[in-house]
Parts: sequence; C-alpha cells; structure tokens
Amino acid sequence: MQRTDKERVVAELTERLRTTRTLIVADYRGLSVSELDDLRTELLKHRARFSVVKNTLTRRAAEAAGADALLALLEGPSAIAFLEAEGDPVAVAKALGDVARTTRVLAVRGGILEGSPISAEEVENLAKLPSADVLHAQFVGALAAPLTTVVGIFTAPLRDLVGVLSARIDQLQAQGGGAVEEERAEDEPQAEEEPQAEEEEIETAPAEEATEPVEEGES
Repeated sequence: MQRTDKERVVAELTERLRTTRTLIVADYRGLSVSELDDLRTELLKHRARFSVVKNTLTRRAAEAAGADALLALLEGPSAIAFLEAEGDPVAVAKALGDVARTTRVLAVRGGILEGSPISAEEVENLAKLPSADVLHAQFVGALAAPLTTVVGIFTAPLRDLVGVLSARIDQLQAQGGGAVEEERAEDEPQAEEEPQAEEEEIETAPAEEATEPVEEGES
C-alpha cells in the first residue's frame, strides 16, 4: 500500500472512530470470503458496517481519535463492526455471536458501547437481551413500576442501563400482572385509627408548611 493510500485510510478510520459511539471488535481468522460477505450483509440490516482493518493503521487512527480503549483490542487480525447512530447493538451482538457459534472460528474480543469499553463477556450478555423493538415495548410496561424503581433505572450508569431494564422486565414477567397493583397498594398511605400526638401537631400546622414539597433523595 502506497503512503498516500495509508494516509487516506488512517484519515477515514480516524473520522469514523470520532463519530462512532458503539463498535465491536472480532478476530475473523478462518472465515471464508463468502462467510465474511454473509456477515457483512447481515450486519448492514442492523445499521452496522463490518470492516477488516490493518492493526498498524487502526492504532494510528485510534490514537488520533482519542479512542484509547480500542488499542487493547487490536491483537491479531481484526475486524470492526461500526454501528451507526440508529444501529441496534443487541442485534449486532447477536449476529456476531451466531457466527461465532456456527463457524467456531470468529472470536469476539470486546468493543465500545456508547463510549464505554465492554469486554467479550459483556458483548455476549448483550446478545442475550431482547431486540431494540421488544425492549422498547417492555420498557413501556416497566414504567408502571413504583417511581423509586424508575428513578433507579435512569440514574444507573449508562453501560448498565440495558441490564437494569432487562432485570426489571424479567421480575415483572415472573410476578405476573398483579405485581404492579400490589406495589402500588404498598405505596399508598395507610390510615391509622389512633394518630400519635406528633401527627396531630403536623395536621394543625399552617397549610403552606404542610404542603411544602419534599425533595427526593438520590438513588
């Protein structure tokens, strides 16, 4: 490869790494040309481009783009699935996992999910989750959970968000539809037959003090 060609490739990779928030790296050694083509076609359906890259050039691009987390994954022949902003990381992880199982050749090394590094094991766990469409539908159901649970979901680290949602969805499905109603009933204030003296004093406090909003603590 001529020097000008190398510079062009590095520039293209640098730009792609700067604009890609999610990618998965795999060792493709042993895959045939037809298997690579089939995998590329499948990943394109999920808005991901699977590119075989030269490690020396990719390292230069990663350093230029500030993608230091990628450097540790560039050992041996490498191919990278670059996801577009609308890409489905779960579907991409599933597709790579399927090829790894059927060919016993492809090996996922890890990747970057929304800017955070993930291991090969985390990619495998990602592949076990429902697809984006199914997860979205289940997430709507999860919003019926108590407010404290929903707040906990949104304050979880971004890389753990999918796992938190999946765990909550599994819990709701295991408990059945009545679980939500039970949780709501538990959250409703219970009337006491004999209020304590302190409670009577609170009830006689001025209206503006009694209705002063209470700030929710951080979850």
